[in-house]
Amino acid sequence: MSGRKKYVSVQAYLADVPPESKRRLNKIRQLVKKHVPGAVETISYNIPAFRLRKTFMYCAAFKNHISIFPPLKNETSLARLLRPYRNAKGNLRFDLREPMPYGLVVRVARALARRDSVPKARKVDRS
Repeated sequence: MSGRKKYVSVQAYLADVPPESKRRLNKIRQLVKKHVPGAVETISYNIPAFRLRKTFMYCAAFKNHISIFPPLKNETSLARLLRPYRNAKGNLRFDLREPMPYGLVVRVARALARRDSVPKARKVDRS
């Protein structure tokens, strides 16, 4: 079994985060709560997350960056703006040495919430 600490709350997670990362994560949390009505904070996969009907966005602090998951796909209006922040899997990575594009983070949170709030179409058996 892994010796990695298990977080039971966002506050417990933040207690172990360095000051600059904590400041940025707190700002992201504040913005998501403000701009995605009904979003509820939780811990999922041992990192802070937000959910509506289901979990739509995760954010985590690393030594040199903040990441937002999952990748935002099929959002052509944001694709060019997100390109500098995407890693190989498409997740967003914001370097702590650079200013945080909070307006872009709000747009991403809204898009992820919108994407995950639409029920998936059920397959119809036509046999």
